[in-house]
Amino acid sequence: MNNEAIEPTEQPQDSILLDEPSTADLRAKVTEAWREFAAALAAVLPTLPPGAMLELTLDPTASGTGDAIYSVTIGVAEEGRINALAVGNAGLPPGFRMDRAAVADLVALGWSPPGVVEGSGDSFGLRAPVSGATRLAATISRTLRDVYGAPHPAFLVYLVHDADDAPLSVPPLGTARPEGAIDEADIDLAASVRESGLGDVIDLDEQVRMVVGALMKSAPDQLQVDSDGDIGIRAGSAMVFVRVRDNPPLVDVFSPVLTEVEPTEQLYVKLSELTNRMPIGRLYCTNDTVWASIPVMGRNFQPTHLMLAVQVMTGLADELDDRLHGEFGGKRFFGEGDKPSNRDADDHRTGMYL
Repeated sequence: MNNEAIEPTEQPQDSILLDEPSTADLRAKVTEAWREFAAALAAVLPTLPPGAMLELTLDPTASGTGDAIYSVTIGVAEEGRINALAVGNAGLPPGFRMDRAAVADLVALGWSPPGVVEGSGDSFGLRAPVSGATRLAATISRTLRDVYGAPHPAFLVYLVHDADDAPLSVPPLGTARPEGAIDEADIDLAASVRESGLGDVIDLDEQVRMVVGALMKSAPDQLQVDSDGDIGIRAGSAMVFVRVRDNPPLVDVFSPVLTEVEPTEQLYVKLSELTNRMPIGRLYCTNDTVWASIPVMGRNFQPTHLMLAVQVMTGLADELDDRLHGEFGGKRFFGEGDKPSNRDADDHRTGMYL
């Protein structure tokens, strides 16, 4: 590896970002969002003046990483070169540090270990020419997504400033958010709050109803709500629920993908493989029910994060219940004529709800 500079050859972004085309069906929407982010970043980098800095950070409030700040800093040097730094373990608190596999992934993406690139200090370093902006943008996107665990560009916050630390205005970086900016969803929500007469502070439950109502093009008081207070959303043969939890403040977007399914080793292996491929959330089996779940932080609630979770889950659940039913049997929520897998008559298990 050339520790002083990396001279990447331009490649189509799709081939760099979509490393597993066979799993695109599970994450098509999110992959497209990352493509848009990488394309926007690649377009912005050559326009930045020498001395400019662009900082990209995984929002710790939205991602639940607490004091851990996963970030990439991009600096424009003279002579058409770009220097990038990615946070290393020395900059992360215990419990959030990267394991050997993650460090190896960074090196495989082209980052030099801390201290190798001049001026990198405790961070991983990478140097590239401005002409390699497309490849560099894809590398940074992969770093944020695959190594640091950003589930979607909407979870990223960015700040751009010049050599004198004065803010620079740049075109939007996909769905990433400028630091301190209020996105359209927050503006719409604020307008709804004002119109409702609830004042400056509203309960998390009410905010969630407003967001889901906007997605469903329905008034909040007309949403389908069950006896547990869960909002129900039909997604083809699947059902998605949105539940607000108080302690800690959390919004859980979940779906009983299959019921009356026989838990087997093959099923657990399949769920583990699919969870590793999912952009956000997880799949698991409890008793005889396979669940899909995506949590959204309730503290400093961001409407766009709930919108993303609902959009991902409604598409995911409707596809996964068909796929898993075909392989493992069981019953889909709205699967007419579905038959559970064979099991002993004395094997009694819980049904749809825990």
